[in-house]
Amino acid sequence: MFRWGVLSTAKIGVSQVIPALCAADNGVVTAIASRDIAKARAVADRFGAPHALGSYEEMLASETIDGVYIPLPTSQHVEWAIKAAEAGKHVLCEKPIALHASEIAALISARDAHNVLIAEAFMVYHHPQWIKVRELIASGAIGALRHVQGAFTYFNKDPGNMRNQPALGGGALPDIGVYPVVATRMSTGLEPKRVRATVERDPDFGTDRYANVTAEFEGFDLSFYVSTQMAQRQSMVFHGDKGFIEVHAPFNTGKYGHARITLHDASHTEAREWNFQDVNHYQLQAQNFAKAVAGEDVPVFTLENSLENQKFIDAIYRAGESCGWEDI
Repeated sequence: MFRWGVLSTAKIGVSQVIPALCAADNGVVTAIASRDIAKARAVADRFGAPHALGSYEEMLASETIDGVYIPLPTSQHVEWAIKAAEAGKHVLCEKPIALHASEIAALISARDAHNVLIAEAFMVYHHPQWIKVRELIASGAIGALRHVQGAFTYFNKDPGNMRNQPALGGGALPDIGVYPVVATRMSTGLEPKRVRATVERDPDFGTDRYANVTAEFEGFDLSFYVSTQMAQRQSMVFHGDKGFIEVHAPFNTGKYGHARITLHDASHTEAREWNFQDVNHYQLQAQNFAKAVAGEDVPVFTLENSLENQKFIDAIYRAGESCGWEDI
């Protein structure tokens, strides 16, 4: 059993990931760390973890864990992932693992130097919904792919929320822009060539609150928009010359419906549907991570994959400044 330590009591961990770590059939949550020992103890008691620790350093020094899950603010991801690697701990880190592509080289060096696994927590990478999308595209079910369209929005103007704080790595692109990007890349196996974008910043917070993006791939285009201040929506559509695939609730089930895929034919008169209502992609992510540590050949989001994804996001920011095409 892989022994997990959780670095902080962040909401995403408590609400989504820690329950999934507990549900995994090959792992156990052993320790919770927080700079507030009372918070660490409360979360540890809630999930039956035997150890509550009052500092992150104490967690990394502990021999009771094999690796850590890091749901800290984005601006702290690289620092603590490297510290964990230096302590000989494997690392599953919330996305985005870095704020700039240039930061990922240090993570790759730490991974290789200390012989640990460091992976970005893109839970969608493990979801059978997306595996099916990839299979359908590869099999020619929609013919030649010509266009991918995506959207991911929610409304949040809380000044105390890290998503609205630039110093913590807030903004629409780091928080949710990464999803249409990674979904397109992993479904097609292709990388973008260039991108143009409109990026709008909140006048009070300074974070990017809206981005409208167009990217060129080999043979098709991707267009998507994301926002932290629009009505809630998620959508991904892969459109070919012989049909199209609608991916429903593509990134977060529950609030956005349940995970399913609809395949439409060219005339839009016939449709097939696949449902994935009982899937917990956070649990699959945890299980695959532990299997990879044990040497099994399973899907893991590598740092090299993270580098390509972040290069895309970096180019979007540049395009928002230049108001023209930017190479990726």
